[in-house]
Amino acid sequence: MSREGDGTMDGNEKYGKKPFKRSKSHFADRITADGADGWPVEAGRYRLVISRACPWASRAAISRRLLGLEDALSLAVTDPLQDERSWRFTLDPDGKDPVLGIRYLHEAYDARERDYPGGVSVPAVVDVPSGRLVTNDFQQITLDLATEWTDLHRPGAPDLYPQELREEMHEVMEGVYRDLNNGVYRAGFATGQAEYEAAFEDVFRRLGLLSERLAGRRYLVGESITEADIRLFTTLVRFDAVYHGHFKCNRYKLTEDPVLWAYTRDLYQTPGFGDTVDFDHIKRHYYEVHTGVNPTGIVPCGPDLSGWTSPHHREQLGGRPFGDGTPPPPPPPEEEVPAAHRP
Repeated sequence: MSREGDGTMDGNEKYGKKPFKRSKSHFADRITADGADGWPVEAGRYRLVISRACPWASRAAISRRLLGLEDALSLAVTDPLQDERSWRFTLDPDGKDPVLGIRYLHEAYDARERDYPGGVSVPAVVDVPSGRLVTNDFQQITLDLATEWTDLHRPGAPDLYPQELREEMHEVMEGVYRDLNNGVYRAGFATGQAEYEAAFEDVFRRLGLLSERLAGRRYLVGESITEADIRLFTTLVRFDAVYHGHFKCNRYKLTEDPVLWAYTRDLYQTPGFGDTVDFDHIKRHYYEVHTGVNPTGIVPCGPDLSGWTSPHHREQLGGRPFGDGTPPPPPPPEEEVPAAHRP
């Protein structure tokens, strides 16, 4: 069964004779407080399926941690590698998700719509009672977690999508998405020199603008962490490990930009961010699955990860990471990233 890439990350993002283009998520139902789409917010009803390799899925993992939704929205973590049948649950006993009872994520997609024209992508939210996919709309999932799930947020949860900052946030996030989040993919999957160079220039122009913006402020928008920081972080944390070499975004490394390197370390060391990052999953997925880019499947030994826990001194810029809220508690033991997969 062949599954081609849709809006997020299906593990075998398309590259071929045509320029890389990320299509819209096929399943865009929303889980809301009023249940307008037929999916009301309800503790324990839904399961969030992620790959720790995927930057888009990692957004949802971070949001869930910061908002304290662990008890309300269960988490499934797929193997970073997959076969032609899609993301698989081989990390679980007997190779089967213990809640959904399925071996491959495509089973939840097929329960919703058979033979639809899209890919089996993460993040995905599945309705546990029916086993049906609800949504794979990675842009909307995190916004709804921040705004529609408020009754289930932990005490002290931060406001990740402040009403008064939304216009500025969307302007910033659009540029980050176009030139950087998606730009690294346009560079990595380019099939012609001109196409690659255009994407390459977009990536580093945006990095330069972000470095200038963050030189005198701790966070992208406002005085606290917002959705905008989450969306930027998930690309920056992968930059030296995979995008610099694997996707040929090699003008300079993240570690060579003092501002962005300190900013990313600041977030990495903030509870809810670094404790969701699995560098082993990230590297193995990109280098082993993208055989069109890396036909040997060899996974590089570097880069050195020891610097991620070094002092960043960004607190000198002020700001309050969680605004009027508080840090999330440590992740549940069953959700901890193995020590060998982090600095």
